[in-house]
Amino acid sequence: MQLQEALSAFDDQLRADGRSDHTIRQYARHLRAFARTAPPTLAEITPAVVAAFMNADAARNRPDGVPKRATSVNALRSTLRTFFAYAHAAGWMPTNPARLLRRARTGTPPPRALADTDRERLLERLAAAEGPLARRDEMMIRLLLGSGLRIGSAVGLDVGDVDLDRSELAVRRTKGDRPETVYLSSDLAVRLRQFIGDRRDGPLFTTAAGERLTTRQAARRFAATGAPGSLHGLRHTFATALLAKTGDLALVQAALRHRVIASTTVYARVATGAVRAAIEG
Repeated sequence: MQLQEALSAFDDQLRADGRSDHTIRQYARHLRAFARTAPPTLAEITPAVVAAFMNADAARNRPDGVPKRATSVNALRSTLRTFFAYAHAAGWMPTNPARLLRRARTGTPPPRALADTDRERLLERLAAAEGPLARRDEMMIRLLLGSGLRIGSAVGLDVGDVDLDRSELAVRRTKGDRPETVYLSSDLAVRLRQFIGDRRDGPLFTTAAGERLTTRQAARRFAATGAPGSLHGLRHTFATALLAKTGDLALVQAALRHRVIASTTVYARVATGAVRAAIEG
C-alpha cells in the first residue's frame, strides 16, 4: 500500500474517532514531515527508517535550525507510534515499525501564565484601542482571563448561552464535548451586558462581516497586541491567579473543568513562592 493512501485513510479514521481539529492538524503536520523523506510504500518502511527520521534535523530541529523542545519531539514520536499502530491494525503492515520508539523522559514544564505587569499592559492597550473589533477583542480577552475558558469554547458561544441574570455561561463547545456551566464575576457580567446590547441571538464574538470568529482569527488578533505567549496562556493566567488567591487546588480543578486533579497539579508549582513566605513568617 502507498504511504499517501494510508495517511489519507488515517486522517479519515481520526475524524471518525472524533479527534479534535487541533490533534488532527498536529498529526498531519508530523506525518507530512515524515513522508517527505520516507519510502513511498508501507512495505519499505522498517524500524531503521523510522529511527533514521527521528535522528534527522527535520525531527529534531525547527525550520530555523533551533533544536525542538523534548516535549515537541515526544509528540512526534507519539504521532508515528499511533499512525503505524493503526496501519498494522488495519492489516496493511505485518508489524508496527515504530514499535521500538520510546518517549524521552522529560519534566512537566510550568504553565506559561502572563506576569501581572504583562496582564495590566495588555488590558490597558485593549482599552485604549477604538472601534467595534477592538471592543470585541477586549471583551474576549477579559472573558478568557476571568473564566479560564479555552478559546475554542469562547468563540463557540452564542448570545443565547449567556445568562446575565445568573452570571453564567452555558458552554456547549468543550474539550471532550461535555456541556459545562461557567460562572462569571459580577464585573464580567456587567461588561458582557454592555457588549451584547440588544442582541438576542447569533455568535457572541463575530467578525466585521458578522460571521462567527474562528480560533485562528482570534489567535491572530491576540498576536497583534504584542502580548507574550498565546491565548491559551490566558487560561493559565486565570488558574495561577485563582490558586494564589485561594490556595485550593481542588477549587482550581473545578474552575478549569479538569476531569482529574492530576491535570491541575502543574499549577501548584507556580505557587512555590508561598513556601519562602511561610518560612519567613
